[in-house]
Amino acid sequence: MGFLDKRGGCFYTGTTTVAAMMVLTVNVGRPRRVPYTDAPGGVTGIDKRPVAGPVMVRDPGPEKAGGGGLAGDAVCDHRFHGGSDQAVYAFAREDLDHWAAEFGRPLPNGAFGENLTTYGVDLTHALIGERWRVGADLLLEITSGRIPCRTFQAWLGEDGWMRRFTRRGETGAYLRVLSPGAVRAGDPIEVVHRPAHDVTVQLAFRASTIERHLLPRVLAAGDALHAKELRKARAYVARYGDGQAAAAGSGDAGETPPAAVRA
Repeated sequence: MGFLDKRGGCFYTGTTTVAAMMVLTVNVGRPRRVPYTDAPGGVTGIDKRPVAGPVMVRDPGPEKAGGGGLAGDAVCDHRFHGGSDQAVYAFAREDLDHWAAEFGRPLPNGAFGENLTTYGVDLTHALIGERWRVGADLLLEITSGRIPCRTFQAWLGEDGWMRRFTRRGETGAYLRVLSPGAVRAGDPIEVVHRPAHDVTVQLAFRASTIERHLLPRVLAAGDALHAKELRKARAYVARYGDGQAAAAGSGDAGETPPAAVRA
């Protein structure tokens, strides 16, 4: 059994020290009935907890029809969650630690509803279309950031959570499954492909929410981008052109975007 030194960014096995880009835990959720969601049936799968691996990960199928990519994981509201472009959700332990300090309370792995709690990976500045080899067989591709919703706010119980999360812009990343495989805690994450464009997870998120004048830029990510976000960017360019005029359809940086209050 090893342990992490967050200051040094290393993983200690007891005999050796190695740089770490890894899966800390694999988290899945069971359907839970709650009063604060308008999802069909009033249930949510946001309460995700670490499980002993291995867990099989596959492409769940198309948006609004497919669920989540992890075997045994509940995705209850197919209107906004699940499907091929949101098969897996990853969030960094380092970013959880930031919010735990701000909240003044611990946040366990899985607290943000993530499937993979990572260590040593800069998800905020990862590129749309970046590909990860996780463990022996699993190949994932980053598609987008996570837009917060009412269920997320109620689950955490923090005032103004959607606005705070949106302003910070460290959203974690959704990934699609290119090659299926099993994942377990401790699996290494290897970046096997980085595209030539500069569209990061954070840039794509800001373009989709509070800085919509950036939408023309995200087109550089092409089909790697979440299909819904790609349609949004194309529609913006069709209406306003690609000049990125800040006045056209962009919200105030302090405004909670309409998309961020979806359930």
